Amino acid sequence: MAKYLGPACKLCRREGEKLFLKGERCSTAKCAFERRSFAPGQHGKTSGRSRSATGRASDYARQLRAKQKARRVYGMMERQFRRYYEVALKRRGLTGLNLLQILESRLDNVVFRLGFASSRAQARLLVTHGHFTVNGRRTDVPSMLLNPGDVIQVRDGSRDGTYFKELRDVAEKRTFPAWLNRDLKNLTGTVQRLPERAEIDGNLEEQLIVEFYSR
Repeated sequence: MAKYLGPACKLCRREGEKLFLKGERCSTAKCAFERRSFAPGQHGKTSGRSRSATGRASDYARQLRAKQKARRVYGMMERQFRRYYEVALKRRGLTGLNLLQILESRLDNVVFRLGFASSRAQARLLVTHGHFTVNGRRTDVPSMLLNPGDVIQVRDGSRDGTYFKELRDVAEKRTFPAWLNRDLKNLTGTVQRLPERAEIDGNLEEQLIVEFYSR
């Protein structure tokens, strides 16, 4: 599957805000967004000033930016993101909330939310290398969608690695949402329920995403 291989910091600069794609580094002075918060490219500074000066953007531009930001936060390409939207559209309830719940239910995102990785990119790498099991079965599919009751655990064969030996102390400093349960002693996590809207990043505008795909 195709994936973005360019600089992660350029994605934050393009959206005009920190997306915390590099985990803890984004909270330090080393973050590129701290030095260059304008959009990348030859006309980055100029385009940024013109947008802020006029304060006007078309409905399409706002919808596109909302979709692109969500896609970049969760780290996926357009085809996969569109497929999730189509799944959300078929479910009962609000399409926007359904979409966010699907994105939050991905295995790599749950590993990140549990504090077992500092970023979704790192979580995706750990899952791809087969360091986790779901309900006792080893999996290497980051896009696997989890359901309430599913149990995620660090694989026994991976616990002797340096990263996982230190993980308990590191993860203890990281918070996790109420819709998950975490057991650091056994390095396990459980999906208790689907997240509510208030438990998902508030700067995502799911209604604009729905409007974008409904055009």
